[in-house]
Amino acid sequence: MHAAKTSSPLLWVPTGYFTMALGYVMLTSVTAIMFKNLGMDNGKAAQYSSLLILAYTIKPLFAPFVEMYRTKKFFVLCAQVLIGAGFAGVALLMELPGYMAFLMAIFFALSFVGATQDIASDGVYVTSLDARSQSLYCGIQSLSWNIGPIVAAGGMVFLSGYLHTTVFGHDPRVFGPDWIESWRIIFLLVGGVTLLMAFWHLRFMPEGARAADTPSSVADAGRILLDSFVTLFQKRGVWRMIAFAFLFRLSAGFLEKIGPFFMVDPAAKGGLGLSNEMLGLIYGTYGLAAVLLGSLLGGLYVAKRGLKSTLFVLCCAINIPNIVFLLMAIYLPSSLTMVTLGVVVDKFFFGFGAVGFMIYLMQQLAPGKYTTTHYAFGTGLMGLCSLVTGVVSGHLQEMMGYVSYFVFVMVATIPSFLATWFAPFHHDDGSRPASETDGKAVPA
Repeated sequence: MHAAKTSSPLLWVPTGYFTMALGYVMLTSVTAIMFKNLGMDNGKAAQYSSLLILAYTIKPLFAPFVEMYRTKKFFVLCAQVLIGAGFAGVALLMELPGYMAFLMAIFFALSFVGATQDIASDGVYVTSLDARSQSLYCGIQSLSWNIGPIVAAGGMVFLSGYLHTTVFGHDPRVFGPDWIESWRIIFLLVGGVTLLMAFWHLRFMPEGARAADTPSSVADAGRILLDSFVTLFQKRGVWRMIAFAFLFRLSAGFLEKIGPFFMVDPAAKGGLGLSNEMLGLIYGTYGLAAVLLGSLLGGLYVAKRGLKSTLFVLCCAINIPNIVFLLMAIYLPSSLTMVTLGVVVDKFFFGFGAVGFMIYLMQQLAPGKYTTTHYAFGTGLMGLCSLVTGVVSGHLQEMMGYVSYFVFVMVATIPSFLATWFAPFHHDDGSRPASETDGKAVPA
């Protein structure tokens, strides 16, 4: 419609990227806390939620096919309607016997829908705005995406605990079926917000233009995809770049699911025994704010000194502060201030160091004929690392206990140091702001 073509980007860029992030974080992070609340052990809770990262990892494989049909806006709207309806369906199915199998099937399907939403939304942004406008709205895009984790990992987790304890009167320390009531409301609420965003974007989002290299057939899309892989593996030092892309965040991957589990597990299991409210507040508010501040300062640090001279420092920043979890597991602090400070320290340095990953992909792995595809391949390796580490992390923690597991996490920093030390630099490492990535925060 005509209105969509003339709408200010302020009417659809913030809402578009917020909706993308809300669905992603609900599927890949918040589900782990829900599974834990419902009585699932750490191994299965981490494994099941991590499997939902798969679609986001392999989305470069089906991105060319999304480009071929209808408009990018069409795919955004369809995806948002399906995600909204899917989350509402999850809330209804939680009342059925043996509901977990149905939930996992819906979540897995929604992860592919969410990945499609990402592809199409990025496509609308890139093709509807000229280069100047893309740069102008990049900060808004990034900020809007980062609000998603605040709402999902912070607000929704907090609200689940509040509903469970205050509204329904259950004991927050007991995990099991009593948590169904509060999580049903959470998924109905998120589903409703997503559907509301779909109606908003129907009115205000532009259609998105077809890219110049859009494939005209399935065979053409397959040819382009194959050629992009062939040219990738022809790059000098590609295997060392692949090792860097997969291993740089290895230790962080082992912490991603287990850190929150450690916070909510009772002292009898070696945890800190926090409520969902405190978990949401610490991780979704203070922790995320620390990540954003660290990312900003890390980007300025690289811009001032260049990536080649700072990359190993960034690797140290992302890995060494993981020791705060080992210290908390040993001493089990009862002070919420100390716990919050520990998480803030870890997340700040994670954000500071993680910018090196994105900048390295842009400057060293991506340049060439298929810059966007090769960059997506690198971020896909990051997702694969999160998937693999997440699947095994819960099982390892249950075998080791928290103290030994966090010692293992520190040992797991060694491959990251090695991959970073040997990472090749074949292109100019002139500084570029971290905001010139895809605009999304690195998942904490």
